[in-house]
Formats: sequence, C-alpha cells, structure tokens
Amino acid sequence: MCPCAHFLWAVMLFQNMNMAGMENTVGFLASGTSIEPKTTSESDPMVVKTRGSWTFMFHANAFLVDTQQSGPRGHDKLFSTNWLMPMLMHQSGRNTITFRTMLSLEPATVTDRRYPELFQKGEIAYGLPIIDGQHPHELFMELAGRYEFKLSDRSQIFVYGGPVGEPALGPTAYPHRSSASENPVATLGHHEQDSTHISNSVITLGFTGGPLQLEASTFHGREPGENRWNIDKGKPDSFASRLTIGLNKNLSGQFSIGRINSREALEPNLDTLRTTASIHYNRQFSFGHISSSLIWGRNKDLDHDRSRIFNSYALESTVKFLKRNWAWTRIENVDRDRTLLVGETRAALNIEEEPIGRVQAYTFGYERDLPIRISALNVGLGVQATAYGVPLPLKAVYGNRPAGLSVFLRLRPTGNMMEHMRQMHQH
Repeated sequence: MCPCAHFLWAVMLFQNMNMAGMENTVGFLASGTSIEPKTTSESDPMVVKTRGSWTFMFHANAFLVDTQQSGPRGHDKLFSTNWLMPMLMHQSGRNTITFRTMLSLEPATVTDRRYPELFQKGEIAYGLPIIDGQHPHELFMELAGRYEFKLSDRSQIFVYGGPVGEPALGPTAYPHRSSASENPVATLGHHEQDSTHISNSVITLGFTGGPLQLEASTFHGREPGENRWNIDKGKPDSFASRLTIGLNKNLSGQFSIGRINSREALEPNLDTLRTTASIHYNRQFSFGHISSSLIWGRNKDLDHDRSRIFNSYALESTVKFLKRNWAWTRIENVDRDRTLLVGETRAALNIEEEPIGRVQAYTFGYERDLPIRISALNVGLGVQATAYGVPLPLKAVYGNRPAGLSVFLRLRPTGNMMEHMRQMHQH
C-alpha cells in the first residue's frame, strides 16, 4: 500500500472512532503545525485583532543578552536573539486559511555568525563547523500558509506549506515552547530535536480527529546556508510524519520520525534518520502558570560504511508566579563527538564525527517583569546560570567545571489573547 493510501486509511479510521467525551481539537497550535496543551493559549502573549471574518495575530520575542563563560573554551559576548511573527486568518463556513510569516533580525544582531554556547555544535560559519556556538536564525524563518477544512465538530483536514516552514518533525521548536519562553538561548539538543523548524519547500498534509493529529510532510533536507538574509532554494527530498495526542487540556505528547537527506553542507552525501518524542504540560493557577516539557531526540546518520547515533534528552520547566515573576530550569544530557577536541579549526574538517561522550547542562534562571511600558511592550530583566558535567576525554580541553552566566533584557508585546478568548465565548 502506498503512503497516501496509508494516510487516507488512517483518516477514515479516526473518523469512525468513538470520540464521545473527547476534546474537539488536540490542543494549541504552536510553531508550524506542532501542538502544545490547550491551556497554553491562556498564557500566550499574543496580540489578536478581529474585523469581520478576518483575524490578525502578532507574536514576538526579543532578548538583549550579555553572556560570560568560564574555562579555556569560554567566550563573552553581547548579542540579541529575536523573532516577530505576524499572521492573518480568514474563516468562511467550514474553510479557514491562514497566512503565516516569521522574521528575525539575528543576522544583524548576532555578529560573527554565532553566539557563545559551550558544547553546542551544528551548521557552519566561514566554511568551518560551528563549535561552542549557536548560529543565528534566518531573516525569513517562516513564509507559509495553512488551509483547513472542517469535516465535523470533532475533525478537520489541513494542508500547510510554503518556501520556508516547519515540517511535521520534532516537538514545538524551542523559541516557541511555553516551557522555554524566558530562556534566551538554544537547547544543546537542538540539532537532534527541532532544528528542522526552519526548512525550505515544505508541504504537510494533516488530519485532526478528537484528541489525535496525524501529519505527513515532505521538505528540502539541507540546513540553511551561511547567508542568513536570503531564502534558500531546493526541491523537496526529505520526509517526516508525526502523531500528536492531546491527553487533556493540560497535557499533550508527540512522536515523530523523519529522513533528512543531505542534511549537512560539509557531508552532502550523508543522510540522517531522526526520531523524537516529547510530553508537554501546562497548567494555569492564580496569578501565573507552569509549563514543562520532557524531550528525546535521536539522530542516526546513515552511511554505507558506518552508522553514527547521537541521542539528546531535555527536561525544562518555566513557572510564572505572583504576576511579574518567572523562574525556570533546563536540564540536558546530550551526546557529543570528537570535533569538540579541536574546536572551530580546519582540523575539525578532517576528524570523524564519532561520539566521544555525553555532556550534561544544568540551567537555572529568574526574571521579573519591570513596572514600565515601552509603548505596548512588556519588559523583563533576567539572569540565568549554566553549569556543565564534562566527560573525561573533554576535561583537558574545557576544564573540570566550565560554566556560563547570562544577564538579559526581554521585550515582547503586551498580548490580549485572554481578552479575545473571553469575547469569543460571550458571542
């Protein structure tokens, strides 16, 4: 049976399931077509304006970060991570169409094509693999559309895609996860978990029925090039599928698998099989909320001569309390390879990327919303510290106890999502 027939068979199966007592939708739509728990919408700082059958939505986040790192490989830097996301939705009967755009100024606000992050690796800068740093996002992070057709009160089919988008692979991307909302830097497991959140030539077909969402995607597998100002081109050559379950309004989970062909520019003939699973929890309480995620990501590099496997695990949680206070943690355990021994040098081009050990990262942060408003912006002042557990082969290079400290200013729009939801319920 062909993949399309499998998909249609699953649609018919879900349509005939007894959905009595289940939620009508899986959860809250986050990055791309990914899902977070329904209650996430109650804490999402999104601006919503409605006129007739048209709805305009705007979401954004910006951090001005000063990072200081210890150890032989530590670096200091002032930079900004940021993104803004305007969306326009039109609803007519059973049909809904959404135009999604996401932009980032990081090509200008993250100089030298990376910001410091110990033990991080992935993609290239100036022809060398980035080591101990995180690359900036593209100017165009998403240029996509979504069409939905409502089959019944409890089911719908949808098509999503565009020149830049997010295929059905991985959890909600870290810049959008409620459990990571106040952390200004990427996860160490980014390239094993959700790095495809910026992909080219994305086409996704999906079905939602009661508590289940089933999706299949094709996309261009090559990572974005060093020029972060343009839109990279490429035909769809990779594939992914994802099953998401909304267990209740506070809990959701996903399992996804995808083949990413010719992923890295330095190894164009190498393909990767990525598998991810995650559980997301969000709960509201008086004057705040708590949001948590447990994530596993696995890359299996496919080659005729070898098979390399890299696993990553992350547990992160963010709590907002007493209206203006935020606290969070992120704990990671990730496989790393031998290129970390030589760093960002030409020698890294000739070293086999075999696993050398696992690195642990323990991050704790606090932030307070300041009692000031810059136009319609909410401003927060935060600090976070990260300590690392280092495997023995890397201690000679990084030291026994490397650490990092970041102080930052956070800006985002003052959202009216809750007010909009109340108005919708009244009507």
